[in-house]
Amino acid sequence: EFMQACWDIEDVQAKGIQHLASFVKDKSAFPYLLTCTEVITHAMKTHIDSLDLQVEGCTLLLEILSQALKQGMMMALDESVVSCLLHTVRKHSENEEFLSMLCTLLMMVSASEVAAENLRKVGIIPDLLSILRRFLHNDKICFSCCAVLWSLAVSENNADQAVLESALPVTSAVLQEHLHNGTVAESACSALWALALQGCLTDSDYEPTAALLLDALRMNPERAVLVKNGCLALASLVRLSETAALAILLDSKGSGIELIKHEYHLHLDEPGVAEALCLLMNEMVQYEDVMLDMRSQKMEKLLSEIKLQFPFS
Repeated sequence: EFMQACWDIEDVQAKGIQHLASFVKDKSAFPYLLTCTEVITHAMKTHIDSLDLQVEGCTLLLEILSQALKQGMMMALDESVVSCLLHTVRKHSENEEFLSMLCTLLMMVSASEVAAENLRKVGIIPDLLSILRRFLHNDKICFSCCAVLWSLAVSENNADQAVLESALPVTSAVLQEHLHNGTVAESACSALWALALQGCLTDSDYEPTAALLLDALRMNPERAVLVKNGCLALASLVRLSETAALAILLDSKGSGIELIKHEYHLHLDEPGVAEALCLLMNEMVQYEDVMLDMRSQKMEKLLSEIKLQFPFS
């Protein structure tokens, strides 16, 4: 109430946020802190020029969200709160260190479907793409932004087709830049999967995107989630175009079929990986020439192995 009575006094807002932060570790106070997100973001928006206040507000929101996630709670921040965060993103879009923290916050926020919908409504995607272009070298920013993109793009009722189409070259650039960083590559593969699901590719995109996803699988074979999401992204591409299927068969760095076999044997105990591989193969056999090639590479043998390994799935 004190903060709300003195919006225009920066020192009051800063001290208020600091005082609220002192309650974060107090379990009995936590339910009340959950109701403070609007007050915190409004203070940030009102004093948007104060970087110190932005950092303190963002740190407190991160701590509240982290505690909520630890307790299995999903915080659905409303449109006004999300709008305040977007104002902060735009005002401090050049500050790499602060943006790194802010993008982590946006990633945590976007885990809630309601909050993800609100982020989409306030038009945050172009801002995310602009941040990615500017800070392509920053692995933390790339990881968080790709995770947010995935959350926003994966929704079935997506009205941002044109905006999402502009996300493809940026997301591909992130994956190319961070192929050796498994965490970032995993996040970028997920984002590419969502973009493929939304049909955001043109004819000229299928081959290079498929080749890039195969590179990600080759560079990070031990990461089960990356392998699963990479295969799901490839399956979405193949569903859209035979060009993608041929790109997998004829990849210049080696047979995509051999890579699929290798990945399956690396992750024998991962039903999610096997399922994604089966989905990919199921899409590939829709094309007769591709199916003949797969048969010549003895894919029936792999399918029989999968059937034996997961008889009840």
